[in-house]
Amino acid sequence: MQFGPASRAAAGIAVLSIMDAVIKAMVAFYPTVQVTFLRFAAGSLIALAIVAIVRPGWPSAETVRANLLRSVVAVITAVSFFYALGQLPLAETLVLSFLSPMFVALFGLLLLRERVDSRVLLAIAVGFGGTLVVVLGQSADPSAQRSWSGVAAALLAAVTYALSLVLLRQRAQRDKFMHIVLLSNLGPGLFVAPFAVGFWQPLDPWHLGFFAVIGGLGVVGHILLATAYAKAPAAKLAPLEYTALIWAAFIGYGVFAEIPTWATLGGGVLIVLAAALASRR
Repeated sequence: MQFGPASRAAAGIAVLSIMDAVIKAMVAFYPTVQVTFLRFAAGSLIALAIVAIVRPGWPSAETVRANLLRSVVAVITAVSFFYALGQLPLAETLVLSFLSPMFVALFGLLLLRERVDSRVLLAIAVGFGGTLVVVLGQSADPSAQRSWSGVAAALLAAVTYALSLVLLRQRAQRDKFMHIVLLSNLGPGLFVAPFAVGFWQPLDPWHLGFFAVIGGLGVVGHILLATAYAKAPAAKLAPLEYTALIWAAFIGYGVFAEIPTWATLGGGVLIVLAAALASRR
């Protein structure tokens, strides 16, 4: 069975959803900026080890400059999203970030001149409808407590993540995927390091293994997404981001005892339908 761009993107999203769950566990112990640095530092070490094995050659100066711009966007996305993970349930954080496919289609149109066909627009609309079902269902629950700073952070992450994906699509058509993966970890790690120093707390040695897992999952997820976006338009793959809610619901329940509401489950059905519409040939 062919492992096409849609399958790779869906697999990458699943891997990164698992990474988000581990990060959510770690932000309960450490400041968000420190977790962000350790996530990219661990990813950089793993990416460097892979580069040493596959030897893709040195990236060009133009590749480094362009991916440094992505690194700035990645830091903003990571810090805001990780903060939201510490303030909100996993599924709700993912739900609020699901505005990103709308912005992916917009940025893809503006920056890459990609044509957005009616089927992709329908998939985005259906997926967004599923997101609204979840949001409105949770808002209607009088017992629900919501961190509005977490909501704002998740929405900011949605916009910057969309921009990051479109920039990834732009570079994936020009650069070697391992160069992208390496610079996607090394650049953000260097940018956030000075800020992490000011918030640093002593590390529990037991948690080093968790950060190694986070780094490994981040590298695998980036490889899958980079190779997917090299072969398919950003707007076509964007609705697959909605499948993260399914993973968040299962992981949130199994790991954090966060019970998904009927609104979450109903919205999830629409989200799966959106993903199927977007990936169908």
